[in-house]
Amino acid sequence: MISSKYDVVVIGSGPTGSVTARYAAENGASVLILERDREPGIPVRCAEGVSHNGIAPFIDIDQRWIASRIETAKLTAPNGESAYLYNNGIGYVLERRLFDNALAELACRNGAQLLTKANATGLVWKNNRISGVKYTHLGQKKEVLCDLVIGADGVESRVGRWAGIKTDVALKDIDTCVQYTMVDIKVEKDTIEFFFGTDISPGGYVWIFPKSEDTANVGIGISGHMATEKGPKYYLDNFVERHFPKGKITCRVYGGVTTAKTLKKIVKNNIMLVGDAARQVNPLTGGGIAQGMHAASIAGKIAAEAVKREDFSSQFLKKYRKEWDIRLGNIQNTMYSMKEKVINMSNDRFNRLVKVCQGIPRDEFSLKKLFTEAVKGDPKLILDIAKAFVVYKMK
Repeated sequence: MISSKYDVVVIGSGPTGSVTARYAAENGASVLILERDREPGIPVRCAEGVSHNGIAPFIDIDQRWIASRIETAKLTAPNGESAYLYNNGIGYVLERRLFDNALAELACRNGAQLLTKANATGLVWKNNRISGVKYTHLGQKKEVLCDLVIGADGVESRVGRWAGIKTDVALKDIDTCVQYTMVDIKVEKDTIEFFFGTDISPGGYVWIFPKSEDTANVGIGISGHMATEKGPKYYLDNFVERHFPKGKITCRVYGGVTTAKTLKKIVKNNIMLVGDAARQVNPLTGGGIAQGMHAASIAGKIAAEAVKREDFSSQFLKKYRKEWDIRLGNIQNTMYSMKEKVINMSNDRFNRLVKVCQGIPRDEFSLKKLFTEAVKGDPKLILDIAKAFVVYKMK
């Protein structure tokens, strides 16, 4: 049964919301998750790619929700030349519906409660403080009281706006994306592919994330300020026509991905934002699953600590922001600086970069080498990249 009062209410049961709820619940807080859809994981709104190291700290790997195991990455330049990237660890292309359900189940097994078909519509305010959440469930308007609201409601987060947090980002810091799940196409099952070029995907890239030998997520992301004349569907359709003319589309996904720094403010009295809602996304790749789960583990623990201390002030909740910056937030800033360089790279520069990659011996190749080469000519950024990778390897 759903109670009328909880210590913590989490809005959203994606990976970030479920991990936040789990860590809060297992550390002693009473937690309710509100999910507006009928179950976690639908609709799928991402390319479904993650690294092993990114998710392994939070859930035991289960083959049931892994579509394919990724061992290499392939970069293709505007001139058609390609290079393979090695030594970057193991990755997976997920079945997000199954993965998200597994995380939600784990949260519930650790004490959280989940209510689906529950659409949050606003915050409850009492004595000028946030005291709960308004929502609709099966056509009825309801309220649930709590001491702390955690917004894990994605890129279009309303929770932050309801609380008066500035959540908007510049057009250049959000990619507009389209993805097709395609069947009857030929792909390398253990390799993810990326295609670059101003005529292919201005200010972004095309990706191919294989789910089997003949099925893949094929998508594109274009920087918002470069998509005013021709949108991502135009470029993706051209790409598909050239590379997979006989392939069939079984699913279409449209949406936005932030490629910004973390929001300046992610806490206020009685409220926290986490994951996409807080813009905790890798600005260079647009990947947010692993980063969101790391942020969630911090937020959940701080939430439980706030409950024990009975202190839900922004002053106390700022511990979450401080720990986030130490773990990944500062690295996100470095990745943002890299994105600013890469987004304006010419086709010739991409061609030269791939050519350099082709010449690096397989056993010496690393993402650090690639990124350093990509920002050549900027000594400070090269140093920042080196520092970021040292910190990342220690996590």
